[in-house]
Amino acid sequence: QVRLVESGGGLVQAGGSLRLSCAASGSTLVMYTMAMGWFRQAPGKERELVAAIKWSSGSTYYAESVKGRFTISRDNAQNTVYLQMNSLKPEDTAVYYCAGSRSTVLPTLRSDYAYWGQGTQVTVSS
Repeated sequence: QVRLVESGGGLVQAGGSLRLSCAASGSTLVMYTMAMGWFRQAPGKERELVAAIKWSSGSTYYAESVKGRFTISRDNAQNTVYLQMNSLKPEDTAVYYCAGSRSTVLPTLRSDYAYWGQGTQVTVSS
C-alpha cells in the first residue's frame, strides 16, 4: 500500500510560482516501480492529468496546457514528487491531486491511477 500526502498549494498572483510536493510512504519496492502523476480539477470540470513521471527512469509527460511552465521531478531519497509551477495563470486555478499508478508505462488516464492524495488548492488571481 502507498500513501500520498500533498502540500504547497495556496494563493498566488498571475505570473507567480508555486511548488507542490507529494510525500509518498509505504512500500518503497512498490513505489519505485510506479508512475506518479499530478492531476487537477477545477469547479465543474473533469479531473485532468497535468504531468506524470516514472519513478525509476525519470521519464516525463506534460499536458499541452502546461508545457514550458510546469516541471515534474522526484527525489528518491525523500520519496517525494514535486510539481514546480511557473508563469501561473488564472485558468490554472484548481484542486491539485497527486496520484500513483503501477502501470509499466507513463499512464495518462485517471483510471490508470490507483493511489490518490487528498488534494491541495491552488488559486491564481488575475
